[in-house]
Amino acid sequence: MPLFHVVVLAVIQALTEFLPISSSGHLVVIPKLLGWDDGGLQFDIALHAGTLVAIVIYFFRDWIQIIGQGFGLNVGQDSELKRNRMLLWLLAAATVPVGIVGLLFGKQAESTWRNPFLIATNLILFGVLMAIAEKRSKGDKLVGSVGWGDGLIIGLAQALSPVPGTSRSGVTLTAGLFRNLSREAAARFSFLLATPAIAAAALKGAWDIHKAGGLAPEMKAPFLVGTVLSGALGVVVIAFFLKYVRRNSLMPFVYYRIVFGIIVVALTAFSA
Repeated sequence: MPLFHVVVLAVIQALTEFLPISSSGHLVVIPKLLGWDDGGLQFDIALHAGTLVAIVIYFFRDWIQIIGQGFGLNVGQDSELKRNRMLLWLLAAATVPVGIVGLLFGKQAESTWRNPFLIATNLILFGVLMAIAEKRSKGDKLVGSVGWGDGLIIGLAQALSPVPGTSRSGVTLTAGLFRNLSREAAARFSFLLATPAIAAAALKGAWDIHKAGGLAPEMKAPFLVGTVLSGALGVVVIAFFLKYVRRNSLMPFVYYRIVFGIIVVALTAFSA
């Protein structure tokens, strides 16, 4: 796998995983359009590992406080997290739906669902839903006010994320807005909720690689570069996005999803 391809795909992963525009959609469509090898399972695991590294680094203090509070300890200084001492168990329960979907439909998500027309449909459909949520949300709830009903709805939304074109961050952010979370609170909860799901996917992938005989020699350098680059850039993207949503609308991402979805349909139709 050429180093240039590794770098480009790692950058795409870092940008599209944490922005609400679908990493799976981009990583399926762009290599196909360019005629590139996407690196297969092993490179996909490298990108998941990089994503996990980024989210753990950025939210490390949050997770220490969340885990400590979940077991009755008085740790951490974040006032919003202190207001929601059951957040660990809420996040755990909200992760269950995507775990079930992953177990039942994991093979379809990696094969038949990687259809450009399905990806384009999801890009556009969930972009429109994001726009509706942006317009209708009161945006008056913070992370400290997230309850079990909110967690269940957002968790059920995350269960749609294995379908390419949906966007894990996009669909959970949209659900959070429909539950009247502020944009920043919805984004923060979305990233926290993604952590166990991404960790589980990375661990499963690592186990699959182990069962297959380990990392192929020619994939060692791409795996390392993909993990490090997507992880390092991912931290920057998370910081940017959380700062952006404090004062800015999600509509630019809505427009991007719709335009990209139309482009995918057009290019697929012309190349058929």
